[in-house]
Amino acid sequence: MNFESKIKTIEWIDNISRMIDQTILPYEFKTVDIKTAEEMYKAIKDMIVRGAPAIGIAGAHGVSLAAIELAKNIKDKNDFIKALEEKALYLKSSRPTAVNLQWAVDKQMQLAKSINTSNVNEIVCALKENGKKLENEDIEINKKIGDYGAQVVPKGATILTHCNAGALATVGYGTALGVIRSAYAKDPTIKVFADETRPRQQGARLTTWELTQDGIPTTLITDGMCSYFMSKGMIDMVVTGADRIAANGDTANKIGTYTVAIAAKYHNIPFYIAAPLSTIDISIKSGHEIPIEERSKEEVTHINGNWICAKDVNIINPGFDVTPHSLITGIITEKGILKPDFTHSIKSILV
Repeated sequence: MNFESKIKTIEWIDNISRMIDQTILPYEFKTVDIKTAEEMYKAIKDMIVRGAPAIGIAGAHGVSLAAIELAKNIKDKNDFIKALEEKALYLKSSRPTAVNLQWAVDKQMQLAKSINTSNVNEIVCALKENGKKLENEDIEINKKIGDYGAQVVPKGATILTHCNAGALATVGYGTALGVIRSAYAKDPTIKVFADETRPRQQGARLTTWELTQDGIPTTLITDGMCSYFMSKGMIDMVVTGADRIAANGDTANKIGTYTVAIAAKYHNIPFYIAAPLSTIDISIKSGHEIPIEERSKEEVTHINGNWICAKDVNIINPGFDVTPHSLITGIITEKGILKPDFTHSIKSILV
């Protein structure tokens, strides 16, 4: 049984990619229509759309938008594919850490190259259909993740989550929040603690907004509070999302996740990752190889446009950190829950 989320984060409608503008939530709810690959690059870079699965679908839509534009002037298939490859590389460069973006863009390019036709308009149609297919599949994948994850949630549990791995980070339903939604559908005594998630406050702005919209009891805490509540026995398990998972299970997620995992390990609290198989990157052996996006200093120095610190202070702003596989209890996917040894379990599920 699934707890139906009302949120559709990104959707292909009449040759336009329509998405919720996540930079202004929860103050205002507004959708944005993306009509070109350049607009999509900016939407991903500026985090109008965010969350690994969601930016994957945004990338797929971006390839479709690029194809529509290119087909207006390029009729030779080889020239068309070459120009589309340049647009694909451009889209993939918008954010480097989440592998789902690369995965979805590559899926579109593989399709474009494999179609047995010289008619570029037929390729465009196929790309649009495949982008829509990937979009619809995302929701079903998330519901499967939710159902598998609900099996390990104790009755009446209080679940801590970090950042936003909900419907807003996917097309709909969510990964970590998908687990929470599925668990809550079976047991409405479940409660949630949400980390604020500095510096962009995705937990405060987005996760609490999502869960309260669905009527799921949620308590907001700042990032530094998790150990306190763990020590008081007020947190039973942790579930977060992921932006890239290495072949050995090391997992990149929003900055601060590593800290939560260390605290959970010390307090003997299960720490789970919830992510689709498309987030696993077996081309890299460990988390040391995961590229970590460095974001602007203004994300740290400002909140809602206002300075919050001395103006001459030095700022370092990595967007992600890597949680070692040794701190992870399990990785919840659409094909089941992977357990240590992750090198073996990941390899076996992807074969």
